[in-house]
Amino acid sequence: MLKRYLYIWFRYLSVDRLSKARPELRGKPFLFYAPERGRMVVRAVSPRLTKEGIASGMVVADVRAIIPEVDVFLDEPELDKKVLNRLGEWCFRYSPVVALDSPDGLLLDISGCPHLWGGESSYIEAITARLRNGGYLVSTAIADTIGAAWAVAHNRDRFIVEPEKQEEALAPLSPAALRLNEAALQLMGKLGFRQIGQLLKIPRTNLRRRFGDEVLLRLGQALGTEQEALSPIRPAPVYLERLPCLEPIRTAKGIGIALNRLLDLLCARFFSEGKGMRTGILKGYRIDGETVQISIGTNRASRNAAHLFKLFELKIPELEPALGIELFTLEAILVEDVSESQESLWSIGNDDQTVIAELLDNIAGKVGEQAIRRYLPQEHHWPESSVKEISSLEGQPETTWPTDRPRPLHLLPNPEPIEVMVALPDYPPLHFYYHGEIVRIVRADGPERIEQEWWLQSGPPRDYYRVEDSHGARYWLFRLGLYGAEKTQWFLHGFFV
Repeated sequence: MLKRYLYIWFRYLSVDRLSKARPELRGKPFLFYAPERGRMVVRAVSPRLTKEGIASGMVVADVRAIIPEVDVFLDEPELDKKVLNRLGEWCFRYSPVVALDSPDGLLLDISGCPHLWGGESSYIEAITARLRNGGYLVSTAIADTIGAAWAVAHNRDRFIVEPEKQEEALAPLSPAALRLNEAALQLMGKLGFRQIGQLLKIPRTNLRRRFGDEVLLRLGQALGTEQEALSPIRPAPVYLERLPCLEPIRTAKGIGIALNRLLDLLCARFFSEGKGMRTGILKGYRIDGETVQISIGTNRASRNAAHLFKLFELKIPELEPALGIELFTLEAILVEDVSESQESLWSIGNDDQTVIAELLDNIAGKVGEQAIRRYLPQEHHWPESSVKEISSLEGQPETTWPTDRPRPLHLLPNPEPIEVMVALPDYPPLHFYYHGEIVRIVRADGPERIEQEWWLQSGPPRDYYRVEDSHGARYWLFRLGLYGAEKTQWFLHGFFV
Protein backbone atom coordinates (compact mmCIF):
# COMPACT_ATOMS: atom_id res chain seq x y z
CA MET A 1 0.00 0.00 0.00
CA LEU A 2 1.26 3.46 -0.93
CA LYS A 3 2.07 5.49 2.16
CA ARG A 4 0.25 8.81 2.61
CA TYR A 5 0.86 11.37 5.35
CA LEU A 6 -1.08 14.35 6.64
CA TYR A 7 0.77 17.19 8.34
CA ILE A 8 -1.12 19.67 10.55
CA TRP A 9 0.72 22.90 11.38
CA PHE A 10 -0.73 24.96 14.23
CA ARG A 11 0.33 28.41 13.13
CA TYR A 12 -0.48 30.11 16.46
CA LEU A 13 -0.65 27.31 19.02
CA SER A 14 0.27 29.41 22.10
CA VAL A 15 -1.96 32.25 20.96
CA ASP A 16 -4.93 29.98 20.23
CA ARG A 17 -4.52 28.24 23.60
CA LEU A 18 -4.67 31.52 25.52
CA SER A 19 -7.44 32.96 23.33
CA LYS A 20 -9.64 29.94 24.12
CA ALA A 21 -9.08 30.46 27.85
CA ARG A 22 -9.49 34.25 27.63
CA PRO A 23 -11.83 35.14 24.75
CA GLU A 24 -11.45 38.87 25.44
CA LEU A 25 -7.94 38.69 23.94
CA ARG A 26 -9.14 37.65 20.49
CA GLY A 27 -8.25 40.26 17.92
CA LYS A 28 -5.98 42.14 20.33
CA PRO A 29 -2.19 42.52 20.07
CA PHE A 30 -0.39 40.26 22.54
CA LEU A 31 2.74 38.15 22.64
CA PHE A 32 4.61 35.50 24.63
CA TYR A 33 8.14 36.12 25.89
CA ALA A 34 10.96 34.23 27.59
CA PRO A 35 14.04 35.58 29.40
CA GLU A 36 17.25 35.18 27.41
CA ARG A 37 20.64 36.63 28.39
CA GLY A 38 19.07 39.35 30.52
CA ARG A 39 16.51 40.33 27.88
CA MET A 40 12.86 39.50 27.33
CA VAL A 41 12.71 37.88 23.90
CA VAL A 42 9.52 37.32 21.91
CA ARG A 43 8.62 33.65 21.44
CA ALA A 44 5.17 33.88 19.80
CA VAL A 45 2.87 36.66 18.62
CA SER A 46 -0.82 37.07 17.85
CA PRO A 47 -2.03 37.43 14.24
CA ARG A 48 -2.54 41.17 14.69
CA LEU A 49 1.13 41.62 15.64
CA THR A 50 2.18 39.49 12.67
CA LYS A 51 0.42 41.99 10.39
CA GLU A 52 2.43 44.77 12.06
CA GLY A 53 5.70 43.02 11.24
CA ILE A 54 6.38 41.74 14.77
CA ALA A 55 8.03 38.31 14.86
CA SER A 56 9.63 35.90 17.30
CA GLY A 57 13.21 36.76 18.22
CA MET A 58 12.52 40.45 18.74
CA VAL A 59 12.98 42.12 22.13
CA VAL A 60 9.84 42.96 24.11
CA ALA A 61 11.07 46.50 24.81
CA ASP A 62 11.34 47.15 21.05
CA VAL A 63 7.82 45.81 20.50
CA ARG A 64 6.46 48.12 23.24
CA ALA A 65 8.12 51.07 21.54
CA ILE A 66 6.24 50.23 18.34
CA ILE A 67 2.91 49.14 19.90
CA PRO A 68 2.57 50.47 23.49
CA GLU A 69 -0.78 48.77 24.12
CA VAL A 70 0.58 45.25 23.54
CA ASP A 71 -0.10 42.67 26.27
CA VAL A 72 2.74 40.31 27.20
CA PHE A 73 2.61 36.83 28.75
CA LEU A 74 5.28 34.42 29.89
CA ASP A 75 5.91 31.63 27.39
CA GLU A 76 4.91 28.20 28.73
CA PRO A 77 6.27 25.57 26.31
CA GLU A 78 5.36 22.67 28.60
CA LEU A 79 1.73 23.77 28.62
CA ASP A 80 1.78 24.06 24.83
CA LYS A 81 3.20 20.55 24.63
CA LYS A 82 0.34 19.23 26.77
CA VAL A 83 -2.19 20.93 24.49
CA LEU A 84 -0.47 19.51 21.42
CA ASN A 85 -0.51 16.04 22.97
CA ARG A 86 -4.26 16.31 23.69
CA LEU A 87 -4.86 17.43 20.11
CA GLY A 88 -2.85 14.42 18.96
CA GLU A 89 -5.04 12.09 21.00
CA TRP A 90 -8.10 13.79 19.52
CA CYS A 91 -6.76 12.97 16.03
CA PHE A 92 -7.01 9.21 16.72
CA ARG A 93 -10.53 9.44 15.33
CA TYR A 94 -8.96 10.16 11.93
CA SER A 95 -5.93 7.86 12.01
CA PRO A 96 -4.55 5.14 14.31
CA VAL A 97 -1.00 6.49 13.86
CA VAL A 98 -0.41 10.03 15.14
CA ALA A 99 2.96 11.59 15.99
CA LEU A 100 3.90 14.87 17.64
CA ASP A 101 6.20 17.26 15.80
CA SER A 102 7.05 19.71 18.54
CA PRO A 103 6.58 22.53 19.09
CA ASP A 104 3.55 23.12 16.86
CA GLY A 105 2.81 20.24 14.50
CA LEU A 106 1.08 16.86 14.21
CA LEU A 107 1.84 14.13 11.69
CA LEU A 108 -0.71 11.46 10.76
CA ASP A 109 -0.06 8.28 8.79
CA ILE A 110 -3.36 8.23 6.87
CA SER A 111 -2.68 5.24 4.62
CA GLY A 112 -6.03 3.56 4.00
CA CYS A 113 -8.06 6.12 6.00
CA PRO A 114 -9.37 8.88 3.66
CA HIS A 115 -11.79 6.60 1.77
CA LEU A 116 -13.92 6.46 4.94
CA TRP A 117 -14.59 10.17 4.45
CA GLY A 118 -15.13 9.93 0.71
CA GLY A 119 -11.57 10.72 -0.40
CA GLU A 120 -8.57 12.81 0.58
CA SER A 121 -10.23 16.12 -0.29
CA SER A 122 -13.19 15.50 2.04
CA TYR A 123 -10.86 14.03 4.65
CA ILE A 124 -8.53 17.03 4.88
CA GLU A 125 -11.48 19.42 4.75
CA ALA A 126 -13.22 17.66 7.65
CA ILE A 127 -10.15 17.77 9.90
CA THR A 128 -9.30 21.38 9.09
CA ALA A 129 -12.87 22.55 9.65
CA ARG A 130 -13.16 20.78 13.01
CA LEU A 131 -9.90 22.28 14.27
CA ARG A 132 -10.74 25.78 13.10
CA ASN A 133 -14.20 25.57 14.63
CA GLY A 134 -12.42 24.57 17.84
CA GLY A 135 -10.41 27.80 17.79
CA TYR A 136 -7.15 26.66 16.14
CA LEU A 137 -5.69 28.27 13.02
CA VAL A 138 -4.01 25.47 11.08
CA SER A 139 -2.43 24.71 7.71
CA THR A 140 -2.63 21.16 6.39
CA ALA A 141 -1.15 19.12 3.55
CA ILE A 142 -1.13 15.51 2.32
CA ALA A 143 1.82 13.88 0.54
CA ASP A 144 3.64 10.58 0.01
CA THR A 145 6.44 11.52 2.42
CA ILE A 146 6.73 13.16 5.82
CA GLY A 147 9.16 15.76 4.49
CA ALA A 148 6.94 16.77 1.57
CA ALA A 149 3.84 17.02 3.78
CA TRP A 150 5.77 19.22 6.26
CA ALA A 151 7.15 21.44 3.52
CA VAL A 152 3.84 22.01 1.75
CA ALA A 153 1.85 22.56 4.97
CA HIS A 154 4.26 25.37 5.96
CA ASN A 155 3.77 27.08 2.62
CA ARG A 156 0.23 26.25 1.45
CA ASP A 157 -3.06 25.36 3.12
CA ARG A 158 -5.23 22.29 2.57
CA PHE A 159 -3.03 21.18 -0.29
CA ILE A 160 -2.92 17.61 -1.57
CA VAL A 161 0.22 16.46 -3.37
CA GLU A 162 -0.72 13.84 -5.93
CA PRO A 163 0.94 10.43 -5.46
CA GLU A 164 4.57 10.39 -6.65
CA LYS A 165 4.37 14.11 -7.51
CA GLN A 166 6.30 15.46 -4.53
CA GLU A 167 9.21 16.71 -6.68
CA GLU A 168 6.87 18.99 -8.62
CA ALA A 169 5.30 20.28 -5.38
CA LEU A 170 8.68 20.95 -3.73
CA ALA A 171 10.45 22.61 -6.66
CA PRO A 172 9.01 26.16 -6.24
CA LEU A 173 9.39 26.20 -2.45
CA SER A 174 12.16 27.86 -0.46
CA PRO A 175 15.03 25.64 0.84
CA ALA A 176 13.73 26.42 4.36
CA ALA A 177 10.93 23.95 3.60
CA LEU A 178 13.50 21.13 3.85
CA ARG A 179 13.90 21.65 7.62
CA LEU A 180 17.59 22.57 7.30
CA ASN A 181 19.75 24.21 9.94
CA GLU A 182 20.22 27.96 9.90
CA ALA A 183 23.87 27.82 8.79
CA ALA A 184 23.02 25.82 5.67
CA LEU A 185 20.15 28.17 4.81
CA GLN A 186 22.36 31.25 5.16
CA LEU A 187 24.99 29.71 2.89
CA MET A 188 22.34 28.85 0.30
CA GLY A 189 21.07 32.42 0.43
CA LYS A 190 24.56 33.80 -0.19
CA LEU A 191 25.00 31.46 -3.16
CA GLY A 192 21.67 32.49 -4.69
CA PHE A 193 19.61 29.35 -4.07
CA ARG A 194 16.03 30.55 -3.66
CA GLN A 195 14.07 27.42 -4.63
CA ILE A 196 14.38 23.69 -3.96
CA GLY A 197 14.17 23.12 -7.72
CA GLN A 198 17.61 24.71 -8.08
CA LEU A 199 19.06 22.13 -5.68
CA LEU A 200 17.52 19.26 -7.62
CA LYS A 201 19.57 20.18 -10.71
CA ILE A 202 22.90 19.91 -8.87
CA PRO A 203 24.71 16.53 -8.67
CA ARG A 204 24.58 14.89 -5.25
CA THR A 205 28.36 14.93 -4.81
CA ASN A 206 28.43 18.70 -5.34
CA LEU A 207 25.59 19.20 -2.85
CA ARG A 208 27.42 17.13 -0.24
CA ARG A 209 30.67 19.03 -0.78
CA ARG A 210 29.01 22.44 -0.53
CA PHE A 211 26.37 21.91 2.18
CA GLY A 212 27.09 18.63 3.96
CA ASP A 213 25.18 15.38 4.40
CA GLU A 214 22.14 16.96 6.09
CA VAL A 215 20.96 18.57 2.85
CA LEU A 216 21.08 15.23 1.03
CA LEU A 217 19.25 13.51 3.91
CA ARG A 218 16.46 16.08 4.10
CA LEU A 219 16.09 16.22 0.35
CA GLY A 220 15.92 12.44 0.16
CA GLN A 221 13.32 12.28 2.95
CA ALA A 222 11.15 14.82 1.14
CA LEU A 223 11.44 13.02 -2.20
CA GLY A 224 11.01 9.53 -0.75
CA THR A 225 14.47 8.15 -1.48
CA GLU A 226 15.44 8.19 2.20
CA GLN A 227 13.46 6.62 5.04
CA GLU A 228 12.17 8.77 7.90
CA ALA A 229 11.08 7.18 11.17
CA LEU A 230 7.77 8.01 12.81
CA SER A 231 7.36 7.97 16.61
CA PRO A 232 3.61 7.74 17.21
CA ILE A 233 2.03 8.69 20.49
CA ARG A 234 0.22 6.03 22.43
CA PRO A 235 -3.48 6.54 23.15
CA ALA A 236 -4.32 6.95 26.81
CA PRO A 237 -5.40 3.63 28.34
CA VAL A 238 -9.11 3.25 28.98
CA TYR A 239 -9.88 2.39 32.60
CA LEU A 240 -13.32 0.88 32.18
CA GLU A 241 -15.02 -2.14 33.76
CA ARG A 242 -18.37 -3.63 32.70
CA LEU A 243 -20.81 -5.75 34.69
CA PRO A 244 -23.86 -7.25 32.92
CA CYS A 245 -26.71 -8.37 35.17
CA LEU A 246 -28.60 -11.66 34.90
CA GLU A 247 -31.71 -9.92 36.22
CA PRO A 248 -32.53 -6.17 36.05
CA ILE A 249 -31.37 -4.35 39.20
CA ARG A 250 -33.95 -2.06 40.79
CA THR A 251 -32.77 -1.60 44.41
CA ALA A 252 -30.07 0.51 46.05
CA LYS A 253 -28.62 -2.62 47.65
CA GLY A 254 -28.27 -4.30 44.27
CA ILE A 255 -26.60 -1.21 42.83
CA GLY A 256 -24.20 -1.21 45.78
CA ILE A 257 -23.23 -4.86 45.19
CA ALA A 258 -22.58 -4.16 41.50
CA LEU A 259 -20.55 -1.08 42.38
CA ASN A 260 -18.42 -3.05 44.85
CA ARG A 261 -17.55 -5.64 42.22
CA LEU A 262 -16.62 -3.00 39.68
CA LEU A 263 -14.45 -1.12 42.16
CA ASP A 264 -12.61 -4.30 43.14
CA LEU A 265 -11.78 -5.00 39.50
CA LEU A 266 -10.73 -1.44 38.73
CA CYS A 267 -8.66 -0.97 41.90
CA ALA A 268 -6.85 -4.26 41.29
CA ARG A 269 -5.75 -2.84 37.94
CA PHE A 270 -4.74 0.43 39.62
CA PHE A 271 -2.50 -1.46 42.07
CA SER A 272 -0.81 -3.38 39.26
CA GLU A 273 -0.10 -0.19 37.28
CA GLY A 274 0.65 2.20 40.16
CA LYS A 275 -2.35 4.40 39.32
CA GLY A 276 -5.30 5.88 41.17
CA MET A 277 -8.67 7.45 40.37
CA ARG A 278 -9.25 11.22 40.42
CA THR A 279 -12.61 11.27 38.61
CA GLY A 280 -14.96 8.33 38.09
CA ILE A 281 -18.37 7.75 36.48
CA LEU A 282 -20.78 4.92 37.23
CA LYS A 283 -23.32 4.39 34.44
CA GLY A 284 -26.41 2.23 34.48
CA TYR A 285 -28.05 1.11 31.24
CA ARG A 286 -31.76 0.53 31.84
CA ILE A 287 -33.94 -1.97 30.01
CA ASP A 288 -36.05 0.92 28.65
CA GLY A 289 -33.01 2.18 26.71
CA GLU A 290 -32.20 5.12 28.98
CA THR A 291 -28.81 5.66 30.66
CA VAL A 292 -28.38 7.02 34.19
CA GLN A 293 -25.10 7.95 35.84
CA ILE A 294 -23.37 9.38 38.90
CA SER A 295 -19.83 10.73 39.20
CA ILE A 296 -17.29 11.46 41.92
CA GLY A 297 -14.00 13.32 42.22
CA THR A 298 -11.11 12.95 44.63
CA ASN A 299 -8.51 15.41 45.92
CA ARG A 300 -5.71 12.99 45.12
CA ALA A 301 -5.42 9.78 43.15
CA SER A 302 -7.03 6.95 45.14
CA ARG A 303 -7.16 3.19 44.70
CA ASN A 304 -8.85 2.50 48.02
CA ALA A 305 -12.00 0.62 47.00
CA ALA A 306 -13.70 1.18 50.37
CA HIS A 307 -13.11 4.93 50.24
CA LEU A 308 -14.28 5.21 46.63
CA PHE A 309 -17.39 3.18 47.45
CA LYS A 310 -18.31 5.64 50.22
CA LEU A 311 -18.11 8.52 47.75
CA PHE A 312 -20.33 6.76 45.22
CA GLU A 313 -22.69 5.53 47.96
CA LEU A 314 -23.68 9.10 48.80
CA LYS A 315 -25.00 9.52 45.26
CA ILE A 316 -26.66 6.14 44.67
CA PRO A 317 -30.10 7.63 45.56
CA GLU A 318 -29.69 9.88 42.52
CA LEU A 319 -29.82 6.86 40.18
CA GLU A 320 -33.29 6.11 38.87
CA PRO A 321 -33.40 2.37 38.01
CA ALA A 322 -37.03 2.57 36.77
CA LEU A 323 -37.87 -0.91 35.41
CA GLY A 324 -34.31 -2.07 36.11
CA ILE A 325 -30.67 -1.71 35.11
CA GLU A 326 -29.24 -4.51 32.98
CA LEU A 327 -25.65 -3.29 32.57
CA PHE A 328 -23.28 -1.29 34.79
CA THR A 329 -20.04 0.36 33.69
CA LEU A 330 -17.47 2.09 35.88
CA GLU A 331 -14.94 4.33 34.14
CA ALA A 332 -12.07 6.34 35.62
CA ILE A 333 -11.90 9.29 33.23
CA LEU A 334 -9.07 10.99 35.13
CA VAL A 335 -6.25 8.78 36.38
CA GLU A 336 -2.96 9.81 37.98
CA ASP A 337 0.14 8.10 39.30
CA VAL A 338 0.12 7.12 42.98
CA SER A 339 3.38 7.69 44.81
CA GLU A 340 4.28 5.13 47.45
CA SER A 341 5.97 7.76 49.61
CA GLN A 342 3.57 10.23 51.15
CA GLU A 343 4.49 13.89 50.91
CA SER A 344 3.78 16.47 53.59
CA LEU A 345 0.55 18.46 53.45
CA TRP A 346 1.41 22.02 52.31
CA SER A 347 4.98 21.30 53.51
CA ILE A 348 3.91 21.25 57.19
CA GLY A 349 5.12 18.10 58.93
CA ASN A 350 2.26 15.72 58.19
CA ASP A 351 3.48 12.26 57.25
CA ASP A 352 0.28 11.07 55.55
CA GLN A 353 -2.03 13.05 53.30
CA THR A 354 -4.29 10.09 52.60
CA VAL A 355 -6.55 10.59 55.62
CA ILE A 356 -6.88 14.31 54.91
CA ALA A 357 -7.56 13.72 51.22
CA GLU A 358 -10.25 11.15 52.01
CA LEU A 359 -11.83 13.52 54.55
CA LEU A 360 -11.98 16.27 51.92
CA ASP A 361 -13.48 13.80 49.43
CA ASN A 362 -16.23 12.90 51.92
CA ILE A 363 -16.98 16.56 52.57
CA ALA A 364 -17.04 17.30 48.83
CA GLY A 365 -19.45 14.40 48.31
CA LYS A 366 -21.89 15.99 50.74
CA VAL A 367 -21.56 19.72 50.07
CA GLY A 368 -20.06 19.75 46.57
CA GLU A 369 -16.52 20.02 45.20
CA GLN A 370 -16.96 23.77 44.67
CA ALA A 371 -17.04 24.27 48.45
CA ILE A 372 -13.42 23.16 48.85
CA ARG A 373 -10.55 25.22 47.51
CA ARG A 374 -6.80 25.26 47.91
CA TYR A 375 -4.59 28.21 47.06
CA LEU A 376 -0.86 28.51 46.37
CA PRO A 377 1.29 31.63 46.02
CA GLN A 378 2.56 32.86 42.65
CA GLU A 379 5.48 35.17 41.93
CA HIS A 380 3.52 38.25 40.79
CA HIS A 381 3.28 41.70 42.32
CA TRP A 382 -0.37 42.40 41.46
CA PRO A 383 -2.30 40.91 44.43
CA GLU A 384 -5.01 39.29 42.27
CA SER A 385 -2.29 37.52 40.24
CA SER A 386 -0.19 36.41 43.22
CA VAL A 387 -2.56 33.56 44.16
CA LYS A 388 -3.58 30.55 42.10
CA GLU A 389 -6.29 28.01 42.85
CA ILE A 390 -5.55 24.29 42.45
CA SER A 391 -7.73 21.21 42.82
CA SER A 392 -5.21 18.64 44.02
CA LEU A 393 -3.28 18.12 47.23
CA GLU A 394 -0.29 17.04 45.18
CA GLY A 395 0.55 20.55 43.98
CA GLN A 396 3.49 22.25 45.65
CA PRO A 397 4.15 26.00 45.92
CA GLU A 398 6.86 27.45 43.71
CA THR A 399 7.48 30.26 46.17
CA THR A 400 6.61 31.15 49.78
CA TRP A 401 3.70 33.22 51.04
CA PRO A 402 4.81 36.85 51.59
CA THR A 403 4.61 37.80 55.27
CA ASP A 404 6.42 41.13 55.33
CA ARG A 405 3.26 43.16 54.58
CA PRO A 406 -0.29 42.88 55.97
CA ARG A 407 -2.78 41.49 53.48
CA PRO A 408 -6.59 41.12 53.72
CA LEU A 409 -8.07 37.74 54.57
CA HIS A 410 -10.74 38.26 51.92
CA LEU A 411 -9.17 39.39 48.63
CA LEU A 412 -11.61 40.23 45.85
CA PRO A 413 -10.81 38.36 42.61
CA ASN A 414 -11.22 41.63 40.71
CA PRO A 415 -10.93 45.12 42.29
CA GLU A 416 -14.27 46.94 42.46
CA PRO A 417 -14.40 50.65 41.50
CA ILE A 418 -15.61 53.04 44.20
CA GLU A 419 -16.35 56.78 44.53
CA VAL A 420 -14.29 58.58 47.16
CA MET A 421 -13.94 61.95 48.86
CA VAL A 422 -10.29 63.01 49.31
CA ALA A 423 -9.24 66.03 51.40
CA LEU A 424 -5.49 66.25 50.65
CA PRO A 425 -3.16 64.97 47.90
CA ASP A 426 -1.62 61.54 48.51
CA TYR A 427 -3.90 61.06 51.54
CA PRO A 428 -6.48 58.32 52.05
CA PRO A 429 -10.13 59.23 51.37
CA LEU A 430 -12.43 60.68 54.03
CA HIS A 431 -15.24 58.40 52.90
CA PHE A 432 -16.29 56.27 49.95
CA TYR A 433 -19.47 54.83 48.44
CA TYR A 434 -19.82 51.07 48.26
CA HIS A 435 -22.96 49.24 47.12
CA GLY A 436 -24.98 52.42 47.44
CA GLU A 437 -23.91 53.15 51.03
CA ILE A 438 -21.45 55.71 52.36
CA VAL A 439 -18.53 54.35 54.40
CA ARG A 440 -16.92 56.96 56.67
CA ILE A 441 -13.24 56.40 57.44
CA VAL A 442 -11.88 57.11 60.92
CA ARG A 443 -8.42 55.51 60.66
CA ALA A 444 -6.02 54.82 57.78
CA ASP A 445 -2.53 53.60 57.10
CA GLY A 446 -0.50 53.91 53.90
CA PRO A 447 0.23 54.35 51.13
CA GLU A 448 1.97 51.17 49.98
CA ARG A 449 2.93 51.40 46.33
CA ILE A 450 2.63 48.20 44.27
CA GLU A 451 3.69 48.03 40.63
CA GLN A 452 3.73 45.25 38.09
CA GLU A 453 6.92 43.53 37.06
CA TRP A 454 8.83 45.85 34.74
CA TRP A 455 8.50 43.51 31.77
CA LEU A 456 4.71 43.33 32.28
CA GLN A 457 4.18 47.01 33.04
CA SER A 458 1.07 48.03 31.14
CA GLY A 459 -0.44 50.75 33.33
CA PRO A 460 0.09 53.18 36.21
CA PRO A 461 1.11 52.06 39.73
CA ARG A 462 -1.26 51.41 42.61
CA ASP A 463 -1.14 53.14 46.00
CA TYR A 464 -2.81 50.92 48.63
CA TYR A 465 -4.33 52.09 51.96
CA ARG A 466 -5.65 50.13 54.92
CA VAL A 467 -8.66 52.00 56.26
CA GLU A 468 -11.15 51.45 59.09
CA ASP A 469 -14.69 52.77 59.32
CA SER A 470 -16.64 53.93 62.37
CA HIS A 471 -17.98 50.38 62.98
CA GLY A 472 -14.53 48.79 63.11
CA ALA A 473 -14.65 47.21 59.66
CA ARG A 474 -11.36 47.44 57.77
CA TYR A 475 -10.88 47.69 54.02
CA TRP A 476 -8.03 47.56 51.51
CA LEU A 477 -8.31 50.42 49.00
CA PHE A 478 -6.01 51.62 46.26
CA ARG A 479 -5.69 54.56 43.92
CA LEU A 480 -4.78 53.65 40.36
CA GLY A 481 -2.39 56.26 39.00
CA LEU A 482 -0.36 59.04 40.56
CA TYR A 483 -2.22 61.83 42.32
CA GLY A 484 -2.79 64.77 39.99
CA ALA A 485 -2.66 62.68 36.83
CA GLU A 486 -5.42 63.12 34.27
CA LYS A 487 -6.96 59.72 35.03
CA THR A 488 -6.98 58.39 38.57
CA GLN A 489 -9.51 55.97 39.97
CA TRP A 490 -10.12 54.34 43.34
CA PHE A 491 -10.87 50.66 43.92
CA LEU A 492 -11.81 48.38 46.80
CA HIS A 493 -9.66 45.24 46.73
CA GLY A 494 -10.27 43.36 49.98
CA PHE A 495 -11.53 43.13 53.55
CA PHE A 496 -9.51 42.65 56.75
CA VAL A 497 -10.97 40.64 59.64
